[in-house]
Amino acid sequence: MQVSVESTGALERRIEVQVPAARVEKAVEDRLKSMSKTVRLKGFRPGKVPVQVVRQQFGQQVRQEVLGDVMQSSFAEAVTQEKLNPTGGPRIEPISMEQGADLKYRAVFEIYPQIKLTGVETLAIERPAAAVATADVDAMIENLRKQRPTFVAVERQAHDTDRVTIDFDGSVDGVAFDGGKGEGVPITLGEGRMLKDFEAGLQGVKTGEQKTIELTFPDNYGAPALANKKAQFAVKVNSVEEQVLPALDAEFCKSYGVEEGGIDRLRQEVEDNMRRELADAVQSRLKKQVMDALLAANPVELPKSLVEAQVRELQVDAGRRMGAKDASQLPPPESFVEAAKRRVALSLLINEVISTAGLKLDQAKVQTRFEELAQQFPDAAQAVQTYRSNPQIRRQMEAAVLEDQVVEWLVERAKITDKPSSFKEIMNFGA
Repeated sequence: MQVSVESTGALERRIEVQVPAARVEKAVEDRLKSMSKTVRLKGFRPGKVPVQVVRQQFGQQVRQEVLGDVMQSSFAEAVTQEKLNPTGGPRIEPISMEQGADLKYRAVFEIYPQIKLTGVETLAIERPAAAVATADVDAMIENLRKQRPTFVAVERQAHDTDRVTIDFDGSVDGVAFDGGKGEGVPITLGEGRMLKDFEAGLQGVKTGEQKTIELTFPDNYGAPALANKKAQFAVKVNSVEEQVLPALDAEFCKSYGVEEGGIDRLRQEVEDNMRRELADAVQSRLKKQVMDALLAANPVELPKSLVEAQVRELQVDAGRRMGAKDASQLPPPESFVEAAKRRVALSLLINEVISTAGLKLDQAKVQTRFEELAQQFPDAAQAVQTYRSNPQIRRQMEAAVLEDQVVEWLVERAKITDKPSSFKEIMNFGA
């Protein structure tokens, strides 16, 4: 077999392969002989069909199948012989496929870039350093109280934290629009769940009051037909209710699953959970910094085929979340190119770190992660077994653990500086 290689780009290669005619003809003959033992033709007993009859009936079809198989197998042999590492299947262009002559074809494909890690010992990383303070726990407990309010009717003007229940009827240029009407709609002022100007128009209202609120829909409003349109809402206030937060008593604790130990036990559980969340957030920030620094220190030439495949994957994923029903409803690919390039570059660099460091998947860490994930279920052991028996979930978990091992390896060699911070800053709590 003769092979010639040509570089047609930084990572694109074009090879021409010539396969001896004898190899092709032997493969065709072997396929015909095999078929003669299994094919069923009228007038012949099973397994007794002469090869020449099979050739007459199926020769051309068999030849085309064999040519495809030979091109695939000889391509694999060619890239191995030339020490090339394709990123995916080639684009094959036949040159000569005449019977009795050597098979010749051209294959165009991309190869993985050669990567040599640099800058590992000089990666500069700032690690957030924070602890959960008593004031943080107090603030979190207060936040939990705000999640369990009761409301009591009041005869005064409404202000932030009050619940205002209204009927409203909206119109644009005097014409009603879809979603512009509601009855008995409760709105808690200050939560920001309604348009800012609409909520501002409810500040100071009283029970029984009727008024008109005028506003302009924002540019990025969810209903494009209403974007930038001026609207009027006829509003009737059915009630104004004052928010009353629950007392920190046994009933409050039970509402959050703490049956014994009262507020002290609740505070301890809240603090423990806050510490876990803080540790996860610190690790997430550390990981992002490590990956950013790794990318900056190691620019990589990216195979177009891998980037395009990643763009399609991100498109489909975004479409699924948006409820797209077919390809025409997918968001445009251009918005995913940069994210796709980052993912491909990091994947290549992570694989190189694994190879360079000789990292092996830590199955004990995989098991621990499954056990942590299963804690939310009544039968944790069964949940772990279910996770581990699902090939897709298992592969995802193993990939995540191996990626964490890469981060650990890089952190051990990087220049780490602890940066003082706080729970509120890191968790964006209370923003």
